[in-house]
Amino acid sequence: MATLNIVMVEPEIAGNTGNVARTCAATGARLHLVRPFGFEIDDKKLKRAGLDYWDLLDITYYDNLDDFFAKNEGAFFYFTTKALHTHTEANYPDNCYLLFGKETKGLPEELLLKNPESCVRIPTVSDARSLNLSNAVAIGAYEVLRQWNYPELQNFGQLHNYKW
Repeated sequence: MATLNIVMVEPEIAGNTGNVARTCAATGARLHLVRPFGFEIDDKKLKRAGLDYWDLLDITYYDNLDDFFAKNEGAFFYFTTKALHTHTEANYPDNCYLLFGKETKGLPEELLLKNPESCVRIPTVSDARSLNLSNAVAIGAYEVLRQWNYPELQNFGQLHNYKW
């Protein structure tokens, strides 16, 4: 299976991080968490949001962004409300990294300025500041997986009490 990497840079809200962890577990994406966090990693809200999916996670922790970039290489895509391109314009290769910033500030603008062609946005109405972080991660992850034709993901379902 192709490798998708989700990177949360300095997440502040345990529930969002738990929801993202569940999305990663359900899609087979690797989760990268870059410190500092706005919560303790053993927070009840974090674990509750991920429910019983923690054993399915491939998760790596980093001390800061420099630590993350020193240990990873590939195609990096920076999700930001400030981007000139939409998330559907990008072509996502195997082993790509989708980076998402903290809830209150997003990714550092210096990082965005250095990578304008790799910055992508999820369109919203002009009066909306942004989407919830965990929703943005899910949208980004599923756009990549859609482009890859949902490799190794279950593409069917079954009713409990009836047959299709």
